[in-house]
Amino acid sequence: MANSVPHLRLITVRPRESRASLQVGTATFPCAIGRSGIRRRKREGDGATPIGSWPIRRVLYRADKLSLPATGLENWAIDRHDGWCDAPADRRYNLPVRLPYGASTESLWRDDDLYDVVVVLGQNDDPVIPGLGSAIFMHVARPDYGPTEGCVALKREDLLQVLSRVTPDTRLLVG
Repeated sequence: MANSVPHLRLITVRPRESRASLQVGTATFPCAIGRSGIRRRKREGDGATPIGSWPIRRVLYRADKLSLPATGLENWAIDRHDGWCDAPADRRYNLPVRLPYGASTESLWRDDDLYDVVVVLGQNDDPVIPGLGSAIFMHVARPDYGPTEGCVALKREDLLQVLSRVTPDTRLLVG
């Protein structure tokens, strides 16, 4: 990719706020982050975006709403039965699951458009440690950039632009 970038840097002015900027090369995009700001010691349900350097694993998208995103990453089209396990005691914690599922999950098929494009980040996945956070994604922001539960959210057009510049070696730097 001619314009690929080695990393995306999340810039926060005040660590406890839920707004930030995402720097991608020379471009900067407004984004929403967790309702509790950024935090080094991420815990399930704390509403914080975890501090760290996170690999970008893959892109999930709603094929009924947009075409395959242009990116150097692996893509998966999602459907109504796709979910993500957020139950720390379950063996599939912080992993994709098919719905219905016997433990607590987050549905990836949403009516509010936030998960039309989902970028899976490698936070707490190698290895998965129960309780240290699940479903930390980059996804589409609410129109008012309202806070997330720990994810990074951008305007859909901005997220698609970012995806066009990343490769499997790109990392999200939070901190």
